Amino acid sequence: MKLNHREYAGFREGMTVADVIRESRFTWPNLVVRLNGTVVWPEEYGNTVVGSRDNLEVIHLLAGG
Repeated sequence: MKLNHREYAGFREGMTVADVIRESRFTWPNLVVRLNGTVVWPEEYGNTVVGSRDNLEVIHLLAGG
């Protein structure tokens, strides 16, 4: 599994998006998450399983002015 285009060493079968976010210590309150190019909404993090060949992108959403 790739996280932000790099091999994720902590991958194990049955991991969810929520597991990856927690274990990777993403703490920013506003994240944009895409699994294989498809947006995953926060309410789906705990139910979305990540496969060994998947590409997960977790992006901190920043706003400025």
